[in-house]
Amino acid sequence: MKEAIEGLQPKSLWEHFYEIAQIPRCSKEEEKVKDHIIQIAKRNNLSYKMDEVGNVVIQKPASPGLENKPTIVFQGHLDMVCEKNKGTEHDFAKDPIKLKRDGDWIKADGTTLGSDNGIGVAAALAVMEDKNLKHGPLEFLFTIDEETGLTGAQEISKDLLDGRILLNMDSEEDGAVYIGCAGGKDAELFLTLETEKVPAGFKAVLVRVSGLMGGHSGLNIHEGRGNAIKLLNRFLWKTLPQISGRLASIEGGNKHNAIPREAEAIIFIPQDKISELKEKAKTYDQYFKDEYKLSDSKVSLTIEETGFNVPQDMLSSKLHGKLLNLLYSLPHGVMAMSHAIPGLVETSTNLAVVSRKNSQIAILTSQRSSIGSALSEIHEMVLACGYQAGAEVHSGGGYPAWKPNPESPLLQRVKKVHKGLFNKEPEVKAIHAGLECGIIGDKFPGMDMISFGPTIMGAHSPDERVQISTVERFWQLVESLVKDIAS
Repeated sequence: MKEAIEGLQPKSLWEHFYEIAQIPRCSKEEEKVKDHIIQIAKRNNLSYKMDEVGNVVIQKPASPGLENKPTIVFQGHLDMVCEKNKGTEHDFAKDPIKLKRDGDWIKADGTTLGSDNGIGVAAALAVMEDKNLKHGPLEFLFTIDEETGLTGAQEISKDLLDGRILLNMDSEEDGAVYIGCAGGKDAELFLTLETEKVPAGFKAVLVRVSGLMGGHSGLNIHEGRGNAIKLLNRFLWKTLPQISGRLASIEGGNKHNAIPREAEAIIFIPQDKISELKEKAKTYDQYFKDEYKLSDSKVSLTIEETGFNVPQDMLSSKLHGKLLNLLYSLPHGVMAMSHAIPGLVETSTNLAVVSRKNSQIAILTSQRSSIGSALSEIHEMVLACGYQAGAEVHSGGGYPAWKPNPESPLLQRVKKVHKGLFNKEPEVKAIHAGLECGIIGDKFPGMDMISFGPTIMGAHSPDERVQISTVERFWQLVESLVKDIAS
């Protein structure tokens, strides 16, 4: 709703953010938002070009007399993670995001907000249309499909950019400047679907884990939040043998870079074991509430006997055991903390998705590390779990880490500008997430880069929200940095 942004400053940035929120832009479905960006370029008489994969660069000439100043590249990604709460009616293919204001925050109504990276894109568009800002040559790089594989950055044309100063506006912490990020890799494991007939006297029951916060598998992995797949599987692994139960289906998660918030399984058990199952569910529900009372207090394990489609078959005895054992043995969470940067996660892995794909059960996992050899090791650990289970194993291509450069001239400049604005230098950090900077820096040698942004909480989940007061400070830093480079 547009009234959510009424009166907010800077006006141009918030209006661009509202316009972007009206345009469906899930990963790999960025055509409409690309058209919107190009129309803005055309109405401002700015030239643009697009590479084969669909990245767009818009060029804005320097202010008179500043033509020889260094070219600044503003960079953000057009796509967003499309997640919604169960029961929320929203079609991400056509419905606009419904904005709501809650005190100092802008959030969405039961869905992800798209402030990741919509705020960064909106800031770039506001700079693009600013007629009063004095600046050198500017380039605005809008990449596609960042959230599901960094595809735009991975396949960017090497002749697309002229500038060698890059402002990535895809970070989520006011007062921080990022100069490094983790590399990442995905692993997908497939088990062939084998089924058996359901014995007479068995009843179908749905078991669900819900209420978890989920969140970004890089930014939130160290917070001890629950993984719905792991919790559900833990209950099934322990309980089903005790009540002669059998698994018919299991599904949870839907994004490689999101910690699963919900998971559910349909099981078949003897009719006379229903009450025993419910008692065990109460026990585990209390276990989970106790274990996660400080990090994920709304976790819930429930049993439902109606309201779902009952399968005709159940998994074979062999597949049943193989799948539950595999899900139990797959690692999830922080593997190592950095010794070089206190508080930084060095290596982690996320058990992200379990689903049925045609005649297979697919398990998607995602690994991250700021050290290449450590990334390989945790990735191969996941592969080994798959091999042990006899799964078909697929290894993703991955992306490189962005090695911090504390001596970066751009970093020194932003520290000076930040101190002049806010009477203190920014925190200089590295992030346990995959920023496009690592790939872009690899593709364009000599690129001096920083990443920064306003405070965004709950990215990649329906709890996503952006802090209004920090957006104004973010904009002040953008404007002042452009002026300083032009001076």
